[in-house]
Amino acid sequence: MDELWRGTIATRLRIASGLVLFAYALLHFLNIGLGLFSTELMHAAQDLRQIVTRSIPGTILIYGAFAVHLTMVLARLALRGTLRMPPWEAAQTVFGLLIPVLLIAHLVHTRTAHELFGVQDEMGYISLLLYNTLDGWKQCALLLLVWAHGCIGLHFWLRGKAWWRRALPWLAGVAALVPAFALAGFLTEARRISARFAVPQQRETIFADYNFPDADTFALLIGWTRTLGWGLFGLLVAVAAIYVAKAVLARRQSVRVRYVDGPQVWAPRGLTLLEVSRLRGVPHASLCGGRGRCTTCRVLVEEGAEDLPPPTPAEARSLAAVRAGPGTRLACQIVPVAPTTVFRVFQPDGHRRHRTHASQGEEKRLALMFLDMRGFTARTTGQLPYDVVFLLNRFFDAVVPAVTGQGGTIDKYLGDGFLAIFESATPQASAQSALRAIEGVARALDTFNAQLAEERQPPVAIGIGAHLGDVVLGEIGAVGQAPRTLIGDTVNTASRLEGVTKEHGVQAMISAPLLLAAGHTPDLEQMVELDLRGVQAPLAAWPVDHAADLAARLRALSPAGTA
Repeated sequence: MDELWRGTIATRLRIASGLVLFAYALLHFLNIGLGLFSTELMHAAQDLRQIVTRSIPGTILIYGAFAVHLTMVLARLALRGTLRMPPWEAAQTVFGLLIPVLLIAHLVHTRTAHELFGVQDEMGYISLLLYNTLDGWKQCALLLLVWAHGCIGLHFWLRGKAWWRRALPWLAGVAALVPAFALAGFLTEARRISARFAVPQQRETIFADYNFPDADTFALLIGWTRTLGWGLFGLLVAVAAIYVAKAVLARRQSVRVRYVDGPQVWAPRGLTLLEVSRLRGVPHASLCGGRGRCTTCRVLVEEGAEDLPPPTPAEARSLAAVRAGPGTRLACQIVPVAPTTVFRVFQPDGHRRHRTHASQGEEKRLALMFLDMRGFTARTTGQLPYDVVFLLNRFFDAVVPAVTGQGGTIDKYLGDGFLAIFESATPQASAQSALRAIEGVARALDTFNAQLAEERQPPVAIGIGAHLGDVVLGEIGAVGQAPRTLIGDTVNTASRLEGVTKEHGVQAMISAPLLLAAGHTPDLEQMVELDLRGVQAPLAAWPVDHAADLAARLRALSPAGTA
């Protein structure tokens, strides 16, 4: 718990310090971009900005944020168990290490020169100092590195937010424009001040206006820059030394695992075999994600079996169910403590290795809805096939938008009905979306039936079964021709709930687990207990005769009259 708490604090400090630095960089870059318009505007914006940034609180905030952020990054690198990381994280880390290397010269020749030697480090001074020099190119690279580093961090912090994903296209456009605006402003101002500097009569004026450093001062500033650079280099070497020492120590405390027809790896003690495979990048099938709910990760232990504890009752039952032979174990359940050699029973082949996680299966707790048109066979007997197809498509066109409008997806059409799934971040959100969709479908059906009445056709009746539970989503079928679908007892339960709507004379049957997940506490007197075929235990459900006013009914459902 203490480690979790410390990790959370460290993450929050890194995010908070990063946000401070990102805001500072954004304002700084926009300030530079004003050079496109005039020197006066550029300097006026700089003066306003520095009222905050060069005040004592502002200085403490900005330099403190920089120190905290750099310390967190270096500590995180030194303490990592492996340098294996996603490409975006690797890019952000490399950018983050390059930033202080290039930033030292900028800080020394601006803020330090201003505080110690009275240099007026306005944008014109900086532009003249950098224009058409190698250092100028370095500072342009610094601008791009800072912006890219900040944008990557911001994106991977907020990518789980729905509003961020919706706004991402135009935010990406703005993100591309900011550095372009800043670089254009710098180039414009640099050309402007260089043209003035080329006039001998104005050169002395420029030197006086900016209190330009003399040769001795520049030599001193350059010396400080080199000294700080070597100090930073020493700090990075110390971080690397800590990482290497930690890796060597871990190797001495590691265990060797050899995979038949695969690599030999070393991994820290205390990890399950499946975790070892993932840590070292060894392909290893695991349909349930390593939670002991399948046997696809099983291995034949050829060496080290005697050092493993016997299977737990749950592991033994799973192995017995697939008639596993002697020496077979589940990789997600065994922890190697001595040199171990294993054969992966389901070693991924060339095709499966490129499948996504979803294609292997992903377990979620979601709401499902089965819908079926009542009396379809009797209604369509004797009709031409094209007329039947026309009726079904009109019906689906009428009711399906009520499902998709609430974030639902039609998993499959079943003749005169369909199975819908509501994928959301939480079971509560999924259940609430399903309830809104049921009401929307009922209202859409009323509108559709009104149209049929005008055409002198009989109305359409439906049955809806809704339930919430665990399902496994994945691509089921041959590689390249496997549609994404779902399986699990929840699917059967939702189907059985729809099946009993007719005998109860209701439009919808909504299970108690779905209602509870959505935040509604049902009155038991309004529920019915169902013994559904293929479902082990009785299930409480709420019969709804007409769901077009479901929201109002839900408010009155609980014993206190509120949801």
